[in-house]
Amino acid sequence: MSLLPCPVPLLRARISALMQRFSAIVLRPASADNLFRRAFRAGLLSLLLAAVANSVAAQEAPYFVTYDHHMEEPGNLEIATWTTLGVPRSGQKLFFAPFSEFEYGVTARWTTELYLESQATSGDSAVFTGWRLENRFKPLKREHWINPILYFEYEAINEASKIHKEVVGNAGISDERNAELAATNAHEIEAKLILSSNLHDWNLAGNFIVEKNLSQDEGFEFGYALGVARPLAKLASGAECRFCRENFTAGLELYGGLGSTNGFGFHETAHYLAPVISWQLSDNSSLHFSPLVGLTNVSYPLLLRFGYAYEIRAFGRKVAQMFGGKP
Repeated sequence: MSLLPCPVPLLRARISALMQRFSAIVLRPASADNLFRRAFRAGLLSLLLAAVANSVAAQEAPYFVTYDHHMEEPGNLEIATWTTLGVPRSGQKLFFAPFSEFEYGVTARWTTELYLESQATSGDSAVFTGWRLENRFKPLKREHWINPILYFEYEAINEASKIHKEVVGNAGISDERNAELAATNAHEIEAKLILSSNLHDWNLAGNFIVEKNLSQDEGFEFGYALGVARPLAKLASGAECRFCRENFTAGLELYGGLGSTNGFGFHETAHYLAPVISWQLSDNSSLHFSPLVGLTNVSYPLLLRFGYAYEIRAFGRKVAQMFGGKP
């Protein structure tokens, strides 16, 4: 799960202020008839203190394409379903491209993910479009002003894939039928350099993408993704609330292709601008939404993206216990 943590100085200031208030309530002299009221207030402040320390740590980053530097917690498994809905231009067909994600925190510095994807087109057919195995590595133990992540992915997909997990190379909108596209398989490897930083309430992230098709001699293809996001509120309200502002994180993504070794640049490349928002439904589940607007004539004019993620905490430990391993 990608998280947007509260900046340390701001968190310390809030905790310090709450601690001072807590001490004033608990330690000042009180009459017997007022002890219950003060104890009640102290309890509320204790809950609020815990909320400040944890409210933003539970926020799911809203990005669909851009990666930041936050990794899945060790032993946790996140199961998510994501869908891309393609709204066509005149003469094109509506398509629906869902995929499932299984993300596991191997260690604090290594996260691995498996993707299973498919696609259905209006007036055509539904096809399975392949699978992907992704690994992300965090080379530095501590947080820095700029935090690098190394990303490697193997893809066994076919030409019918339309999940738009990234955009690379030169683009073109195909009018071939799914049966023809699905017959063309591709084995690809992909690498990303992920740079991410938390600046005050904001997360800033940038990805440079290199992809190589091992099935065809296409050279190396390039792409990029940029993202900026922040929670709508930093301080928890102190009450259980599904629609409070602190449960929402909003941002903006810009991503597209950068050509290939056969012609680097922006010629005949697709680019998209996408507002993004996530809603933290509970401590371990979230909803995501993003409308994408195509910026070039080889981009889809409009894509709508939806997602739901659910995290199973301590999954690795629970599985180990089932098979007689150490807890």
